[in-house]
Amino acid sequence: MILTITLNSALDVTYRLAAVRWHDANRVEEVRRLAGGKGINVARVLQALGHQAVVTGFAGGPTGEEVRADLAAAGLHDRLVPIAGETRRTVAVVETGAGGGTTLLSEPGPHVTGAEWRRLLEHVGGLLGGAEAMVVSGSLPPGVPPDGYATLARQAAAAGVPVLLDADGEALRRGVAGRPAVAKPNAEELRRATHARDPVAGAEALRRAGAEAVVVSLGHHGLFACTPEGAWRAAPPERVAGNPTGAGDAAVAALAVGVAGGQPWPRRLANAVALSAAAVRAPLAGSFDAAAYRAYLEQVQVAPLSADEEALCRW
Repeated sequence: MILTITLNSALDVTYRLAAVRWHDANRVEEVRRLAGGKGINVARVLQALGHQAVVTGFAGGPTGEEVRADLAAAGLHDRLVPIAGETRRTVAVVETGAGGGTTLLSEPGPHVTGAEWRRLLEHVGGLLGGAEAMVVSGSLPPGVPPDGYATLARQAAAAGVPVLLDADGEALRRGVAGRPAVAKPNAEELRRATHARDPVAGAEALRRAGAEAVVVSLGHHGLFACTPEGAWRAAPPERVAGNPTGAGDAAVAALAVGVAGGQPWPRRLANAVALSAAAVRAPLAGSFDAAAYRAYLEQVQVAPLSADEEALCRW
């Protein structure tokens, strides 16, 4: 079982229309409402890959009940902790016409009390016994300590469970102090966390701060990884058009499977790139185009970093 933690869960509302006329009225062609948040998206991908995933984190109010109802409908294992505050919503506006893109609006999330945070930690402790890996991802809701992810990572490490951390800003900077097995920022998140102009140097900085390995998403260019076993770059066979909202979550799901199964790093990275690209081909975060995934997996190119780049990853 892979445990996914979404402290700032959400109800994801997706509007699809040919084109948006900003500052004017728009007629939406299609609306979807799904349980969301990065860890929940990871759990959906894991389930589609045939792996058991357990979802925990916080949920509250009528929106939280809608999130839980959708998890039940999807057959996901819901172990969310109830809170008094109202679960947030996110709105993705997807333009389906030529040259269209996706605009995402995210609410900040409910305030979490000290008692609710302590209840979550106790709850996670009870779930770790059956976990092969734990994913902590997304933003921290108001009230959760800034080092909340580091606390969760230390808790998992004490139980012998490897942690994958996917966060931004202060949550990432402080989270790596918990010594996660993998930290997975994208290039912009890495720059914000380390202020390094060179992404390989930024990855080295996160490893020095505590992360065992760092995998950096580079959008349509693929990703690179700095690990104790070596450093690699992995690239998809083509630039994929579509909805990139859940691509990073798909990559995290692939990495979690690799960590739990002890796969060699090049295989983990090939899976992460192929699954991420296949997720862009799917209309909603937490899903992927299975046929595209199988095709891309045979075509992903994984190569060692140059000698100079790899030297930056070793310390």
